[in-house]
Amino acid sequence: MNRAKRTQTESLHVQLLREGILESVHQVQAVVCDPKGRVLMSAGDPETEAFIRSALKPFQALATINAGTLDLFGLNDRDLAIICSSHQGSVEQARQAFNILWHCDVDPSALQCPIPLGKRSPLEHNCSGKHSGMLAICQQQGWPLTDYTRKKHPLQQLILTKVAELLQIPPAEMMMAQDDCGAPTLLMTLRQMASLYAQMASNDHVDMERVVRAMTYHPHLVAGEGAFDTELMRLSGGQVVSKSGAEGIQCVAFIGEGLGLAVKVMDGAKRAKYAVTIALLQQLGWVEGSTLDSLSEQFMSIDLIKRLDVRGELTLL
Repeated sequence: MNRAKRTQTESLHVQLLREGILESVHQVQAVVCDPKGRVLMSAGDPETEAFIRSALKPFQALATINAGTLDLFGLNDRDLAIICSSHQGSVEQARQAFNILWHCDVDPSALQCPIPLGKRSPLEHNCSGKHSGMLAICQQQGWPLTDYTRKKHPLQQLILTKVAELLQIPPAEMMMAQDDCGAPTLLMTLRQMASLYAQMASNDHVDMERVVRAMTYHPHLVAGEGAFDTELMRLSGGQVVSKSGAEGIQCVAFIGEGLGLAVKVMDGAKRAKYAVTIALLQQLGWVEGSTLDSLSEQFMSIDLIKRLDVRGELTLL
């Protein structure tokens, strides 16, 4: 992929108002791309670099499809959804992650994601689905299970190569760093993040279509009751795929239209990324007004005396 011309537009701002009086401000950058990585709309600098964090999970999950792991072990779309998830550690979600390990004959003790505070098992960690999927690939390929989160492990190199292929850049140009769960995530530009999600939305990749189907058919597994990703996908009826990442990352794919949105809150605030995403979905017209109204009630009203107000919009390039 040719590096896009560096274009700077005005960034967005999310204001926290207390009884109408400004209390806090969050700066946000966002970009909309097509599958070729061409910037269509932006707010801020599309070439801003950030770690994609958990918004990478749907593309890490592609390895389980590409390698034939799902089919070999008889795994289904519910299993694929939990591989893509940042879940809440509910009994249903933990059992779904365990189901993957059961079918590929791997003991849960092999999971290298930590045990959450106050919990009893790594299966309750929000990344246990991703880790279970990674272990399934290693079991299929005969790769070591003990160090599958290491950057040089063949599993992580397989994922890196696939993502680089989608972005049409050499794998050596991509920087890896350990995420909080122990597995690597990738540093990329907002334009590249939006391009990945545009490819997911284009209906040009059979494997990605399976990921889309798993996430939109089982949104409660992808995050959980009351969580932004789950509520957006459920309320929109599968019009969009939504995946959050830590430190202010939010990515959305407009299914069937080949458009991807990437959002980065510069100070990492979760409340700001949800407010911006709702405002931008309204501007873009990707979901119906009733969906936006419901989301606004849940994620833009903090309490009775505070609310979030988004200032600015995407600029058409």
